[in-house]
Amino acid sequence: MPRLEGEGVLTGTWYEAPCPARGAVLLLHPWIKWGKTFFHRRGRIEALRAAGYHALTLDLAGFGGSSPPSGFYDRDVAAGLAFLRRQAGSLPIHLWGVSSGGFWAHLALTRTDDVAGAFFEDVSPHLIEWSWRMAPRRRPGYLFVRWCFPRSYRFLDLRRQAAAMRLAAAAYVSGTGDLGVRPAETRELAYLARGRHLAVAGAGHLGAFNGASDAVVALALGTFLRAEGRSRCWQQSPPEGPRERSPPAAAPPLLRAAETGC
Repeated sequence: MPRLEGEGVLTGTWYEAPCPARGAVLLLHPWIKWGKTFFHRRGRIEALRAAGYHALTLDLAGFGGSSPPSGFYDRDVAAGLAFLRRQAGSLPIHLWGVSSGGFWAHLALTRTDDVAGAFFEDVSPHLIEWSWRMAPRRRPGYLFVRWCFPRSYRFLDLRRQAAAMRLAAAAYVSGTGDLGVRPAETRELAYLARGRHLAVAGAGHLGAFNGASDAVVALALGTFLRAEGRSRCWQQSPPEGPRERSPPAAAPPLLRAAETGC
């Protein structure tokens, strides 16, 4: 698929739903050498297709057959979403991001209102804070970035980005044994994104799905279904000005009341 900015291409794989589709989902891999083939295991694609969703896996820049990086990886996410829209036609589109894939998705999702729902696994609110804990030998370099490039450091803080995502529904999952992504941080991101969260007991980084795959899949599919229902409600009487998706200030963190209907 072509990039929206810069030269080069990104590689992806399209999986059609076996029955009439209700939507399409972009899957974004974590920072591992296998890229999009990460999703060949554990059953995420199979669960999506069985629920009636097309699935698109994407190699971020520098992974698989994709071209080398050109700027931050949120540009790759935007290109993947644009390709997904062309493939899906008028169907609702969603996003499922794991670790760094979910991190960069936050930045892209603040610039579009075309994505209905998003689900995030093991996403840290800040890559440098995650690296500070997981790679302590490089802390002098992290301090240099924080103090010499404060605007870039703030830009990479998902606590600023989560509240700006224009989604109908969102959800987060992480493990209580994850040393890089603390449960409190997952709850905070979910609160800021006006979504739900799940903490899998004892699971480490990238282990939440392995430890509770049924619960994780149920939360992801439920998030997409809620997003589709809310999107239909908005489309019945579209506002004249910019669409406002933020709940009232007095709404509870998980929007339990709003989830009962339109």
